[in-house]
Amino acid sequence: MTHTSLADTLKTQANAHRYFTTGFTERTGLGWHQPTPAGASAGQALSVVIPARDTAFALPTVLDSITAQQHAADVEVILVDDASTDATFDIARRHPAATTVVRLADRRGSAAARNVGAHLAQAPTVLFVDADMVLPSHVFADVAARAAADTVLTGFRHNVPYQASPCGGPLLPDGPPLLTADHRVTWTPPVGKVLPYSGITLTDHLDGRPLDATDDFQNLGYGRSYYDWDLPRMAVTALLTVPRELLLDVGGFDEEFGALGWGMEDTHLGAALIAAGCLVIPLRQAVGYHLDPPDAAAQWQTKLAGWPSTLAHYRRLLALPAPSGRGRTFTATTDKHLTHAEVITR
Repeated sequence: MTHTSLADTLKTQANAHRYFTTGFTERTGLGWHQPTPAGASAGQALSVVIPARDTAFALPTVLDSITAQQHAADVEVILVDDASTDATFDIARRHPAATTVVRLADRRGSAAARNVGAHLAQAPTVLFVDADMVLPSHVFADVAARAAADTVLTGFRHNVPYQASPCGGPLLPDGPPLLTADHRVTWTPPVGKVLPYSGITLTDHLDGRPLDATDDFQNLGYGRSYYDWDLPRMAVTALLTVPRELLLDVGGFDEEFGALGWGMEDTHLGAALIAAGCLVIPLRQAVGYHLDPPDAAAQWQTKLAGWPSTLAHYRRLLALPAPSGRGRTFTATTDKHLTHAEVITR
């Protein structure tokens, strides 16, 4: 018996989401990309999952930005510490922003940490936020007011090189984060070098504009690409909202990525959710400061060294059938992670 591969299933899925965004505006009077008043999120429930590993340098600032969120939704914040060796766990368990704090007994990788958080989540919508992402105060309301059972909502990130403030925490730029700082918005690829994801080589300079050029990702439906970018790659867990029910059904994040190195587990989750019928819709107003660690150069060198292995694993998964019906396995795996974990619930 032959099976349709995940890659082939992606070629059958559209991403024409204009009806959804215009319907939201007609229903609420708010622009899709407009920062959302707190009251517009009333009656909605949201589970925020933060995986953390040795992020003490940024975590107090990140959690302060979560405390400062202005919304009327029912929100829980679950932070999963992936066996940090610094003060990450102590910071998290003392900070009032986190309603549940988990410390895994052994390092499992960010995919496993996110899966544990999603397993514990109670809301139908899960917002993944990196432990080094500082959010504007309207993001929870933006997400809660717009989330649906068949949408993946993508936020954006503005990377900030580490610089200590006089108070000891990371120094943030003046003003709000810039949408154009994200590579999915402004992208200048190298000339004459093989692009790592697609394998193509550009011979001329390109002023790349993935977000604009694809009409807010709509033109990436049916497996199409914009040079080195396709629709699954637009799902970046620095700031990403997904429907919990479908997340569990596709098996969550593939934890093998964490064993191999860095990256691609969010791309694979994006592919799985697209194959399951989800639209991928950007939120241009949801842009956070992504705080680089003090040793960013060394960390990037390590991450990029392992990227070929995770990309190869992603290619293998694309050749398999689209994942579905994996909720029971997901639960068994995450329960095992929690067996020796420390869990603090407020």
